[in-house]
Amino acid sequence: MTPIATHIPRKQAAEYARLRVLVGCEYSGTVRDAFITAGHDAMSCDLLPTEAPGPHYQGDIRDVLDYPWDMAIFHPPCTHLSVSGARHFEAKRMDGRQQAAASFFMMLARAPIERIAIENPVCIMSSLWRKADQTIQPWQFGHGETKATCLWLKGLPLLVPTSIVEGRENRIWRMPPSADRWKLRSTTYPGIAKAMAEQWGGRQRTEQQIHARDGQEVLV
Repeated sequence: MTPIATHIPRKQAAEYARLRVLVGCEYSGTVRDAFITAGHDAMSCDLLPTEAPGPHYQGDIRDVLDYPWDMAIFHPPCTHLSVSGARHFEAKRMDGRQQAAASFFMMLARAPIERIAIENPVCIMSSLWRKADQTIQPWQFGHGETKATCLWLKGLPLLVPTSIVEGRENRIWRMPPSADRWKLRSTTYPGIAKAMAEQWGGRQRTEQQIHARDGQEVLV
């Protein structure tokens, strides 16, 4: 019995696997551009302007959250959630800053998007909400540095290390005070962004499921 199939012209096959990806709370364009390089339609969003030319919405992420995205990678602000600032927690709870930050985190987690990844350093959301699905390090993805990064995942697999390298330098913590220090600390490492795009984008896997038929059509 011939299986039911969907036929797509070969010239459209390359676009069949494209995903609409929202990269929220990103101004660097690092993750956005990794997905674009992998062949997807990606847009970053942040209150700040993008530092790299490309699709970017400067404004409140709520303005674009209900667009029919296939995937979202969120980097919510961690200033009031990270355990590295635990000595300030009492004051931040007293004036509501921590509650507001946690509420924003949860708003992103409950977005109506099928596949979601939320990235943050080790923070209180692991106890306030649920444990992170995975904790990764830059040295697992080609960067000889340490910076524990937690991932909360919905509809996505764990990231698989792509290039374990020597070196365990804690460069982030050794950065001298500067106006841009907070930006440098929050930017995603290119090796991690590339792994996200290649492993979560699914483009290669999807295209491998598309078989040529009669030289004109493909069978999905």
